[in-house]
Amino acid sequence: MSHGDVIIRFDQVSFAYTEDKPILDEASFSVRENAKITIMGQNGAGKSTIFQLIVGTSRAPEWDLRPTAGAIHIRDQASIGIATQVMPKKFFDYTVLEYFATAFAEKKYNLEKLIRDALAVVSYAVPLNKKVGELSGGQQARLLLAYAIIQKPDILLLDEPTNNLDADGIAQLTAFLIMYDKTVLVISHDANFLNAFTDGVLNLDVYTKKVEQYVGNYFDVATQIAAQIEREEKKNAQLRKNIQDRKDKVNFFAHKGGKMRKLASKLREEVAEDEANMVEVKRDDKTIRSFRIAAQPWSEVVAAIDSVDIIVNHERRPQPANLELWHRDRLQIVGSNGIGKSTLLREMALNAASGARISPGVKIGYYRQDFSDLNMESTVYDVLGEMLDVPDNETIYATGAQFLLAANLMINTVGSLSEGQKGLLCYARFVLQKPGILILDEPTNHINFRHLPIIAQAIDEFDGAVIVVSHMPEFMEQIHITQTLDLEKLLEK
Repeated sequence: MSHGDVIIRFDQVSFAYTEDKPILDEASFSVRENAKITIMGQNGAGKSTIFQLIVGTSRAPEWDLRPTAGAIHIRDQASIGIATQVMPKKFFDYTVLEYFATAFAEKKYNLEKLIRDALAVVSYAVPLNKKVGELSGGQQARLLLAYAIIQKPDILLLDEPTNNLDADGIAQLTAFLIMYDKTVLVISHDANFLNAFTDGVLNLDVYTKKVEQYVGNYFDVATQIAAQIEREEKKNAQLRKNIQDRKDKVNFFAHKGGKMRKLASKLREEVAEDEANMVEVKRDDKTIRSFRIAAQPWSEVVAAIDSVDIIVNHERRPQPANLELWHRDRLQIVGSNGIGKSTLLREMALNAASGARISPGVKIGYYRQDFSDLNMESTVYDVLGEMLDVPDNETIYATGAQFLLAANLMINTVGSLSEGQKGLLCYARFVLQKPGILILDEPTNHINFRHLPIIAQAIDEFDGAVIVVSHMPEFMEQIHITQTLDLEKLLEK
């Protein structure tokens, strides 16, 4: 697809939430009409902030985010649709129909059909009279995605759109984006998804606060960046060798007289020139170090599932099951979107499931895909400290740093973190908590793909029990599953 005129341009843009939290420093880039662009950068680098700055240029006051310096230009009359990661609470009392009606300035007489078509793109169906607040976090996320799609905007901004989609849903969304004849910018940790339709990358460098622009699909650009780092390192290595050789000669000739002293002076000039030619090697994004989640000692049954509520047409149908989990057991729960996987995990984590129970005394480590179990008003330090019987300053800071939660973030509220940082915070909490069971609802959601093999290894080596729901088969292949509960098959019995 050919690209037209520039539709988005950042011109020497700087932005910081606070003086000690700069996001952009004189960043410049442009995006042309019809381009399909990936925004890369490690968790907390500011990828979602770029989206907010784009939207803030055209809307107020809800999206009132402005650069501290520089200018952002959006093509005149260009419409923007954004799918964020979290549903605003102001919509919780709206029905699904009322929620989608807010996407349009004028009344749409075919709104119900438009809603069904948009929801089909994200593999979801829901009664239009259902309250938004009654839906799970994952279901709300699919509404947010459909809300952006239904507007058919000139600029479509998608923030982690695959987090709550199964393989079929990702395939349908990918097909839609390939055919979408307008501009798309996407933040995602799903490399295969990105590679299927993008033709350029904006890489937000967390160290320089600049935005680097590349042409090519996701895998091509990743290869380009790796090759760039290798070239720069080789060039610097050769320059360092030349510099040292010349310095050695300078030291030898400097004590000689006449022509030798002149030669030493010339060599000093060459050393200075080589030092000036040294390049600042692009630093790769940080990856969390290997970690271990210690398990609570437990020699009895950790959890049991006697029956499961399967959700059919938004109604619960109890179905018998007969499962016990002991230490080192790994149970994967599978089934289509909306069948009740997240509901079962949430109710088990709260010990509120009618047919399932966690044994009394077992400590539960719960990764909830929307992070609504975290206190967003508490500081990062406090939510880590509450995992310890006796808070220990050194342990809290060291554990946070292990998950790229630096000391300067400890005094920030959880709500101020990026979604990816919240995900890493959950794993840091598990390390401190030493749970007897991990209940993991989409444990890859929001997490940079670089961290996923390390997280999978930690889960696989965990000595307690694990219950997991995940839409990423390549992640699950790294965990030795001992039991599978297929909710679709329970209905067939």
